[in-house]
Amino acid sequence: MSTRMRFTTWRPLATAAITLLVAAFLTPAAAHGAPRESRPVYSYENAIREAVWVDTGLDGDGDGKTDRVAVDIVRPRELAAQGRKVPVIMDASPYYSCCGRGNESQRKTYDAAGNVVRMPLFYDNYFVPRGYAFVGVDLAGTNRSDGCVDVGGRSDIQSAKAVVDWLNGRARAYTTRTGATPAGAGWTDGSTGMIGKSWDGTIANGVAATGVKGLKTIVPIAAISSWYDYYFAQGAPLYDSGPDWLSDYVDSPDARGTCAAVQRELVDGAPRTGDLTPLWAERDYVRDARKVKASVFLVHGLQDLNVRTRHLGRWWDALAKNGVERKIWLSQTGHVDPFDFRRAAWVDTLHRWFDHELLGYDNGVDREPMADIERHPDQWATSTVWPPHGTRTATLRPSTGAAPGVGALGLRRGTGTAAFTDDPRLSETDWAARIDTPTPDKAGFVTAPLTRDLRLSGSSRVTVTATPTTATAHLTAVLVDVGPATIRDYAADGEGIGTLTDRTCWGASSAGDSACFRETAARTADVGQTVVSRGWADLGTYADPGRGVPLTPGRAYTLTLDLAATDHVVPAGHRLALIVAGTDRDLIDPPADTPTLTLDLSRTAARVPFVGGADAFTRATSGAAAATPDTRPLDGVRTTPHATYRIP
Repeated sequence: MSTRMRFTTWRPLATAAITLLVAAFLTPAAAHGAPRESRPVYSYENAIREAVWVDTGLDGDGDGKTDRVAVDIVRPRELAAQGRKVPVIMDASPYYSCCGRGNESQRKTYDAAGNVVRMPLFYDNYFVPRGYAFVGVDLAGTNRSDGCVDVGGRSDIQSAKAVVDWLNGRARAYTTRTGATPAGAGWTDGSTGMIGKSWDGTIANGVAATGVKGLKTIVPIAAISSWYDYYFAQGAPLYDSGPDWLSDYVDSPDARGTCAAVQRELVDGAPRTGDLTPLWAERDYVRDARKVKASVFLVHGLQDLNVRTRHLGRWWDALAKNGVERKIWLSQTGHVDPFDFRRAAWVDTLHRWFDHELLGYDNGVDREPMADIERHPDQWATSTVWPPHGTRTATLRPSTGAAPGVGALGLRRGTGTAAFTDDPRLSETDWAARIDTPTPDKAGFVTAPLTRDLRLSGSSRVTVTATPTTATAHLTAVLVDVGPATIRDYAADGEGIGTLTDRTCWGASSAGDSACFRETAARTADVGQTVVSRGWADLGTYADPGRGVPLTPGRAYTLTLDLAATDHVVPAGHRLALIVAGTDRDLIDPPADTPTLTLDLSRTAARVPFVGGADAFTRATSGAAAATPDTRPLDGVRTTPHATYRIP
C-alpha cells in the first residue's frame, strides 16, 4: 500500500471521532456536516497570555539544578471558559531576544507581569482566533530560559521535546523560573504541530526524530537535517568558524557566564579537520528518521546557500524510505520564508494543513499534489509526488573537446584527461560564465543545445578520479543550465525578495501585537547561466567520508561528491553543463595547498536524476544543432554571496 493511500485510509477515522466531539459545540446548521475549516471566531485581544517554565531534566549550566525553559503561551479565553481543549502550534527558537524572527526581525515583548505582549510572526495572530493555542519556546540558554545552547544537540532538542511532553502530561512545569508552584496543561488536547524557519525548523526536525508522542506534524522551513552538513561537505569546511561561534551568538547574558564548559565541548568535539565525531553523530537527525511519527510539510529555497538543499534531500529521502506522510514546497529563493515569497497561498495552505493534521478536518489537503515548485519568479507548478514518477538516474560522462577544459557531456564513456588548478579567488558563477572559454581554473563539459525540455528532480552524484600535485585538495562539482533566463536574485540582499512599504494583515491585532506585515515582491536578475546543483568534498576523504588523510602527489584517487537536491527544467535551446573545479569562493574554504588536479575522464561520471531517465536525456539531445553560445550582455547574480557570516 502506498504512503498516500495509507494516509487517506486512517485519517477519516480520526476525522469521524473529531466530528463527534465538536458537533456538540457547533450551531445546529453547522452540525449537519463535518467542519472543513477553522474560523476566526475567538478574540485575540482578550486571549489568555501566560508563561510557564518547563523542567527539561538536564543541568547544562552545571548549577546543580535541572534547567527550566521559558514557554510563552497565547490561547483562546472563550474556549478555556468552556473547558474545551485546544491543539497547539509551537515555534521553539534561540532567536526570540537576541536577533528576532521574520523579515522584520521581531522580538518578544512582555508586560509588567512577565506575560508576552508581542509574539513574533503571524502564527498567534492568525491561529489563536481560530481555536488554536500558540506556544513560543525559548531554547535552553536563550532569553528567559536556564541552561546552555549546544547547537542542535541534546540540550537544544530536549528544550522543545520537554514542552511536548508537558503538553501531554509527561513533564513538569512551574509558574516561575525558580519557584515551586506547578503549572498544568489541562487546557490542551496534547496535539502539537511544530513550525519554524532555519534553526527553529531544525529543532522541529530534531524533536520529530525522537518519536515523541503528541507531535502530530512539523513544518520545517529552510531547516538543517544534519549539523555536520551545515559546517562541512565531505570534509571540506564551509565556514571559517564552528558551532561554538553560533552558540555564543545566541546565548543569553546569563548563559555566557555559566556555559564555558559547553562552549569547550563544542570546540573540542568539532575539529576543523572535517572529521566526523560523536558530536556530529548526536546532531544527525537523518539517522533517526525511522522514529518520526509526525507528518512533515517541508519548505526550502533551491538556491539557499546558507542551509543548502543537501539538508532537504537527505531528510526527504529518509522520510520517504520510512513511509512518513510528506508535502513539499521548493522556491527559487535563497534562505527565505514562504510568508515572504508566496504569502497568500502560504497562509491558506498552512491553515488547511494544521486544520487537517491537528483538528482532523477532512479538507482535502492530503489529496492535493505533494509538491509545489517555483519554475520562474512567482510562477509555480505542481507534482503529484516528488520526485515525480518515472524519475530515473542517467549516467552522464565527460569527454574532451576541441579546446582544453571545454569538453562534451553525454552518455558515452570518454577518454583522455582534463586538468585545472585551484584558484580560491573564483566561484561557481565565474566558472559558469566562462563555460565556453578555456580557463586554467576549471574543467567544463557541456551538452549540445537541447531539442526539448529536460527536467532534473532529486539529488545527483558526481564520481571523479583525480590526480593531485599536492597533499591537500578540495573539489567542487556543479551542474549548470547554460542559457538566458530571468531568476530570483538569490545572491543579493533579500535572497530573491525585496521588501516594500505597504502592509497587509494576516489575523487579528492587539494593542501590542500587530498582524500587519510589510509586503514583498520578487527581486530578479537576468542571467546567462544558472547553477542548479552543487557539491563539495575534500579529496582526502576518498577512502572514508568521515575522516580525511593526506594525499600522495601524483597518485590517482576516486571520490564521489554528493550534490544538493534540486528540481529544475533545462529548457529546449539551453545546454546542460558539468563543471569540476577546486575551491568555490565563499562557499567552501580553500585547502592548505594550491593543487593542480588531473581528471581521468574514463573514470569520471555524473549520475543525474531525470524525469524519464536516460531516455529523456537521449531525446532531449538528439538532432541538436552545434552549440551557439548566447552572447548578449547579462549581469547575472553576484559572485559573492550577500553575507560573509550566516546563521541558520
